[in-house]
Amino acid sequence: MRAQFLACLAVGGAMIATSVLAEPYVDYTPQKGLWHVVTVKVEPSHVDDYVTGLRHTWAPSEEIAKKHGLIDSYQIMTKMNAEDGQGNVLLIEHIPNTALLEVDQARDQEMRKEFLAALPKPDRDKMLEDFSKYRVFVGDDYWNELVYPK
Repeated sequence: MRAQFLACLAVGGAMIATSVLAEPYVDYTPQKGLWHVVTVKVEPSHVDDYVTGLRHTWAPSEEIAKKHGLIDSYQIMTKMNAEDGQGNVLLIEHIPNTALLEVDQARDQEMRKEFLAALPKPDRDKMLEDFSKYRVFVGDDYWNELVYPK
């Protein structure tokens, strides 16, 4: 038992020593851009309703953002074990350059105008009201991708 404990300590110490010696741009390289990940907890019996509704609300806004160069990709992911009590739907978009997070009045107003035209207000309001019955936002995070050298 004592030998196993000492072995675990040695492995843990080696892992800590290795992580202290890790060097950005040598051991890994941060990539340009950011991944914006919104985590949503949806009642498991409504996941299909939710992602179908997003096709008419979120997806058109993402296409508008893509057209204006604000993002270069987006995706939805659902969790297979949706009943674990945590978020079970991810809304993911890739922002190719952090400078795009800066305010741009002309771009932002044009994008808003396009989005409002894409989904009439009564439809949008009804859909958002329905969503509020079975979904809760649990995370809104920005992630930086790291890659290992080849």
